Amino acid sequence: AFALSVCSSPPSAPWLCACLPSPGCVRRTISLGAGDRQVIQTPINDSLPVSSCSVALLFRQLGITNVLYLFCAALTEHKILFLSSSYQRLTDACRALLALMFPLKYSFTYVPILPAQLLEVLSTPTPFIIGVHSIFQSETQELLDVVIADLDGGTVNVPECVHISLLPEPLLQQTREALSMVSTAASPHLQAWGSTGADKEIRAVFLRLFAQLLQGYRWCLHIIRIHPEPVIRFHKAAFLGQRGLTEDDFLTKVLEGMAFAGFVTERGAPYRAIDLFDELVAYEVKRMRAEEGNKQKILRHIKELAEKLYKNENPYPAVTMHKVQKPTEGCHLRLHQKPFPRLDEGTVQWIIDQATAKLQTAPPAVKAEKKCMVPSGPPIAAILERNGNALANSARRLEVVRNCISYVFENKMLEAKKLFPAVLRAMKGRAARHCLTQELNLHVQQNRAVLDHQQFDFVVRMMNCCLQDCTAMDEHGIAAALLPLVTAFCRKLGPGITQFAYSCVQEHVVWTNIQFWEAMFYCDVQNHIRALYLDSNEENHTEEVSWWCQGGVRAAAWKQPP
Repeated sequence: AFALSVCSSPPSAPWLCACLPSPGCVRRTISLGAGDRQVIQTPINDSLPVSSCSVALLFRQLGITNVLYLFCAALTEHKILFLSSSYQRLTDACRALLALMFPLKYSFTYVPILPAQLLEVLSTPTPFIIGVHSIFQSETQELLDVVIADLDGGTVNVPECVHISLLPEPLLQQTREALSMVSTAASPHLQAWGSTGADKEIRAVFLRLFAQLLQGYRWCLHIIRIHPEPVIRFHKAAFLGQRGLTEDDFLTKVLEGMAFAGFVTERGAPYRAIDLFDELVAYEVKRMRAEEGNKQKILRHIKELAEKLYKNENPYPAVTMHKVQKPTEGCHLRLHQKPFPRLDEGTVQWIIDQATAKLQTAPPAVKAEKKCMVPSGPPIAAILERNGNALANSARRLEVVRNCISYVFENKMLEAKKLFPAVLRAMKGRAARHCLTQELNLHVQQNRAVLDHQQFDFVVRMMNCCLQDCTAMDEHGIAAALLPLVTAFCRKLGPGITQFAYSCVQEHVVWTNIQFWEAMFYCDVQNHIRALYLDSNEENHTEEVSWWCQGGVRAAAWKQPP
């Protein structure tokens, strides 16, 4: 990007920089004079960051442990300050940290080289990634909440008052081992490829990390259609609950951060152009799990990803890139050097006007994006590891729950009482609670919602037992699944007097969460809109699949959020 101001008023901002050539286009050869030839090429996919060899240099300067601390600090929105006596190192380090965060994009203050006059910016209360020359190191000693990375000394200083949440296990250990495998010392084959190859292999490790960390995220995207334009919302509670990470501090902070909000906005659309990360999440997660800790398989997969990243940055690697004449020896010692000629303001303005007119009439030379339906990949339940013994025990508990409910609705109360204590114990497990909601739902669809007194008491006790372990987040969707059921099951107390189940299950914390009621309302709207565009067969299938969402608006009548 070049800018030239020769008149009293500076040029407008759009003309200060230009992208040459447009992303995805062929290379361009330019000449700045003196017989030089310089080739410019942009990456094939501009959504992938360009890092050259900056990531490998950052690891070489700070080491694996320190970079992982910086990586986690950036994702959890801490203040990060780089110090170095080299402006090039500062720029490369800041760029490398952002490249490691892909597919997330940093959303706060980002200044690779901070001028001395703006050092007071370091006292801002908001997160940042900033680079400062080491001669101003004394000015940073009073910063008590800033993580400081000294690129020259290879150290990272984390203040005592700052707690950095690290990656959950076993991902943290797996990432350390993968980085050790692709480091220059552990992988001699990298020496032939150079720093750029090492850079791409390190980035491939972090790309695999994000694919495992966010696997199944598309199954937790909900569409809100109450606005003129649909809004895509991420169901954080469902994602954490299904992954079993509700107590994980790191992932919770990441999902609540600005970077992930931008990720959902940018990548939540179901029909758009896809990139390497989308393919990795959809198709490669099973392959990662099949590696089973085999270092050779892991390294082979990392090298394949690294090759794709390298080809994206270097579409034409075999082309001779630059031909620039070097200045002669002693040219800087010449006494009689011609001064740069004075530019004529009128001529320069005429050239700018001509170029502006040409740009306005010329069609945009942008490669058309190939849009498609974004693959969702396997659901979270199909990804998580299962233990054979646990499955067998769970199957027995689910069978007990089904038998007890069948006895209740068949009015075999003696058999139901025998199984009831075992059912209450089984309700501690998530699978048994889901089984209860499914079985009750089947009886509602069979128009068996009006119960006698004994049946009603049994059903209400099971519902209360099911809800007592639900948190306000309802991360497993149990309360959402029960919501239409508590408005359906009822008993007759007298002529014209009907008691519904919702009157007996109101003492639970989940009903006080306004986000729960919002989610139910959005889901109810979505189901009604889908019903307008589906034929009868698809509509019946939709009712079976998403029954848990129905009744959200009706149920809001008996329990208003505070």
